[in-house]
Amino acid sequence: MNVLVAGASGATGRLLVTQLLNAGHQVKIIVRMTSNIPGEWQQYSQVNIIRTADITAIPVQEMAEYLRGCQAVALCLGHTMSFKGIYGKPTRLVTHVVQLLCAAITQNAPEKPVRAVLMNTAGNSNRDLNEPVSFTHKLVIGVLRLLLPPHADNEQAADYLRVKTGKQHPFIEWVALRPDTLINQEAVTPFSLHASPVRSALFNAGQTSRINVAHCMYRLITDDTLWHQWKGQMPVIYNS
Repeated sequence: MNVLVAGASGATGRLLVTQLLNAGHQVKIIVRMTSNIPGEWQQYSQVNIIRTADITAIPVQEMAEYLRGCQAVALCLGHTMSFKGIYGKPTRLVTHVVQLLCAAITQNAPEKPVRAVLMNTAGNSNRDLNEPVSFTHKLVIGVLRLLLPPHADNEQAADYLRVKTGKQHPFIEWVALRPDTLINQEAVTPFSLHASPVRSALFNAGQTSRINVAHCMYRLITDDTLWHQWKGQMPVIYNS
């Protein structure tokens, strides 16, 4: 399978790329000019490293060329947890890249829909399901939406797939994977997927290891049964 990964140099993206390469898949990665990537990746003949100063500035036509022949795309993008990363431009990094990739896929008009897997967050509700949250939860989320651009970015990126792309797009199928509090672990461990949160991401958060997120994204991309179970949805992932 040919897979394009955006955000490949991040903590979760690196783990996903390694799993894809170890399984023998063809992988294109888009990273910043200054990003450090594992040296061992370049030992794989099936990796294509695309460096750019700003992924959001890539024209649709150019991105369409990168995507040509790809059966799946994975978005592991996020904002650096620094003042510049949180409040600096682009404040809608993830949303812009989702829009760009969807436009490029549509321009290519592939014979079979491309699978798009977005790494999102359990703090973002799936409004298709009218997930129940407390008044206090809604109040805090409203404040976060105003004060923390990355949260609003996560919401808008998922909403673009949910509303603009929808579930009947001729060229794109999607899953927005929602991990809870991210932690580091060395190996993949048992995890569970749920259509909606089973605990409060604000007041009773669970944990999800980055390597489990990466492995779930890998399985969604490569496992037809799992994909058809969750496509068009926003499953929440927890460590078991």
